[in-house]
Amino acid sequence: MATLLYRLGRGSLRRRRLVVAIWLVVLVGLGLAAAFLRGPTASNFTMPGTESQRALDLLSQQFPTASGATGTIAVKAPADGQLATPQGQAVVKEIIQEATAVPGVVGAVDPLAVGAVSPDGQYALVQVQFAGGADEVDDAQRAAYEKVGASAEGQGWQVAPGGEVLGGEPEVGSTEAIGVAVAAVVLVVTFGSLVAAGMTMLNALIGVAVGMAGLFALSSTVQLTSTAPILALMLGLAVGIDYSLFITSRHRQNLLDGLPPDEAVGRAVGTAGSAVVFAGATVVIALAGLAVVDIPFLTVMGLAAAGTVTVAVLVAITLQPALLGFAGRKVLPRRVRGTAPADDVAARRTGGGAAAGNRPGFGFRWARLVTRLRVPVILVGLLGLGLLAIPTSDMRLALPDAGTAAAGSPARVSNDLITEGFGPGFTGRLAVVVAGDTPQATAAAVPQVTALVQRTDDVLAVAPPQLSPDGRTALLGVVPKTGPTDAATETLVHDIRHAVGGIQDVDVLLTGATAIGIDVSEKLADALPIYLVLVVGLSVLLLMLVFRSLLVPVKAALGFLLTVAATFGITVAVFQQGHLADLVGLDTPGPLISFLPILLIGILFGLAMDYEVFLVSRMREDFVHGDTAQQATINGMGHGARVVTAAALIMISVFGGFVFFLHDPVIKSIGFALAVGVAIDAFVVRMTIVPAVMSLLGSRAWWLPKWLARALPNVDIEGEGLRAHLADREPASVGRPG
Repeated sequence: MATLLYRLGRGSLRRRRLVVAIWLVVLVGLGLAAAFLRGPTASNFTMPGTESQRALDLLSQQFPTASGATGTIAVKAPADGQLATPQGQAVVKEIIQEATAVPGVVGAVDPLAVGAVSPDGQYALVQVQFAGGADEVDDAQRAAYEKVGASAEGQGWQVAPGGEVLGGEPEVGSTEAIGVAVAAVVLVVTFGSLVAAGMTMLNALIGVAVGMAGLFALSSTVQLTSTAPILALMLGLAVGIDYSLFITSRHRQNLLDGLPPDEAVGRAVGTAGSAVVFAGATVVIALAGLAVVDIPFLTVMGLAAAGTVTVAVLVAITLQPALLGFAGRKVLPRRVRGTAPADDVAARRTGGGAAAGNRPGFGFRWARLVTRLRVPVILVGLLGLGLLAIPTSDMRLALPDAGTAAAGSPARVSNDLITEGFGPGFTGRLAVVVAGDTPQATAAAVPQVTALVQRTDDVLAVAPPQLSPDGRTALLGVVPKTGPTDAATETLVHDIRHAVGGIQDVDVLLTGATAIGIDVSEKLADALPIYLVLVVGLSVLLLMLVFRSLLVPVKAALGFLLTVAATFGITVAVFQQGHLADLVGLDTPGPLISFLPILLIGILFGLAMDYEVFLVSRMREDFVHGDTAQQATINGMGHGARVVTAAALIMISVFGGFVFFLHDPVIKSIGFALAVGVAIDAFVVRMTIVPAVMSLLGSRAWWLPKWLARALPNVDIEGEGLRAHLADREPASVGRPG
């Protein structure tokens, strides 16, 4: 693979104008396709096979008027009892008329007629039924719905439209550019060259643009969840910058060694590019592996992010060499562009570089300290990560509800007003669907179902049934005493299903946004251990291929588990328990989004393997070329620490931009967990615990049974085959102008 990539890198530089032109054509073509073919995203999370989803499917077939999106308009009069006065009733009638006039609304229910009024006569709930689902409500309809009650508010009333129709798509604002700006600063500091930093950033941005354009071009045929493009952008940008950084860094080193540009970039792509391809492949496999869980929206999210990562890899090994060809030696710091290669090589062999004289670089000093104190370092690292992981035992998962929406948002205002006037249960009402083969069977079962549900603990009220036109399907509203994400509500859902499970001759199914969220969370929780075993097993197998060792993969997998556990613990402490929540702009703590753990495992696995490969591959390279295991560990850390530190800081900056500058709590939690996970894995696990463990294992780290060595293919990620190829042609190639 290294030899093939070497030829690809050289060819890309030599035909740089053609390569750049091809990528620009691809970008423009996909951009036009995205502009004309972009489809809507989905804000709901469906789960085929669950009881709640079967109930929705049944309603759409037999009771279509009840299967559309619903809205709830919370109304608060200026004083107690005012809703009972003629003036108050006139205001409510006006609100109902405005709601009915909203495009797409099939009807609004008078709260005075159905008793949806608080005991003190100050609060009322207007139920609004839309013809289409929540994803079919467009921005114009949503805007018209949000304006309902404007005239009443002018009279001192509070009117707050809410419900599932307000669950719009989270938008990425310009403030996320701050994360990119921080990444650019890190690149400038790392390279000491604006040209090198600019080329790296430009390459990554082109890759992200191509990936996102392709994703939106496909959105007309593949339904994307609202968070899928955000995740794809977040991950594609982070890995795109990192992969370009690794190749640019190795190219600069080769230039300082005296190689001509085409040879320097060819060897950079053949060595660092091999690691990029492997690291990218691990991320893609882990993300695509989400399909194994058999959850449609999660599969789409994983494949969308995997697509942008694939583009990032392709751009790094083709477009980046071409751009480096245009830059020439300007990618080097100005102070060393005219330095004789021999002088610079001599300086760098001391571990410090031209600017540092004979003083070892920080990476070498840190590696010597860690390996000298390896036992205390390992113990402190394990104890610290173990303490951080403690809150994980308290982790609760749920789909987001309006109670955790950003303060001041329409959905949150409506939710808080409903809770204030009626209690938390009214914000997460359940729906019981009773479907029989005949109207008589349904009519006979409805009283039984109503009685059983009313006798269930924590049920506040059961609304009278609504019947479908043919009388075969009935819909009963159930109001719990507790909120949608409360643990007691989850228990209530199971209790109701158990209570009505024995009724004969009809299907009795429980659904509603709250029940759907509970079903989704439980299915994801059941799939999490399976996916974790899959990812850990995959990491051991892949690293065994790369490093031809048994202990190194096991050590890497255990380190990954430490990272995941500590990351979960910190995320639970902040987003669920509320510690330091103000620092991340979180208004209301609550359960973590259901798919965060399984998504975090998939992404962090790939990123953790990035750092493992870039650090440990250099250790193995030096070990197989004659260094002691101890010195090889120090060399691997010394040469890789600066680049890995820069790569980690860039990822943290990009992910952090989504934490501090987006109001959506779901995106905040994903960005936070990824930023914390990268920080822990890069700085605590890979750059501290890993060298300490490698030093403790010594040469035993590289042991592999002979029978297994013969069975495993040699992927040559360190470029040993490439070195042999170059040695055969060295006199003919080196020194030839590029």
